[in-house]
Amino acid sequence: MNIDIKKTPVQIAGGLYAALLCCCALGLAQDVKYNSMPGTDFAKYHTYSWVDCGGKHPGQITDQEITQDIDAQLVQKGFTKNVTGTADMYVCYQIAVDQERQWNAFSMGGPRFGGMGSATSSTISNGTLVLDMYDAAAKQQIWQGTATKTLNPSSNEQKNLKNLSNGIAKLMKSFPPPKPK
Repeated sequence: MNIDIKKTPVQIAGGLYAALLCCCALGLAQDVKYNSMPGTDFAKYHTYSWVDCGGKHPGQITDQEITQDIDAQLVQKGFTKNVTGTADMYVCYQIAVDQERQWNAFSMGGPRFGGMGSATSSTISNGTLVLDMYDAAAKQQIWQGTATKTLNPSSNEQKNLKNLSNGIAKLMKSFPPPKPK
């Protein structure tokens, strides 16, 4: 099933190679945010299925690692993955990389000594994982979480996988959202 959603600027940015780096480095000090549809009773959702919501995805291996980590988090929260038949909730994710320019300036000596200054610039890549949950019957979005981090992947693949798992766990900490009081 393909869910028709609008593309956001973060989904449009970046290339597939940079997106792969995003997934390998989302583990430490992410900026995690979420939002849910007001009035949604998350207690009525018990089963889920994966759907394609478009956007960018990494290579097949990293895609499998992401979906397995999300599956593990959902199972811990009491949800059951439904691969045949219908489910209460649809789950999908996408990734993006946004590049920005960083300027570093410094001076030596100050105005009294005829100081000298210098400035350097570098490009910073920020990776974002966007996780969406939809009500399967209504085909409406009920929850969205994002994890964003400046990318700096390690050459150690096991460390990257652990960071990815930790990042997904941090993102999923807010799902389902607590009942309003």
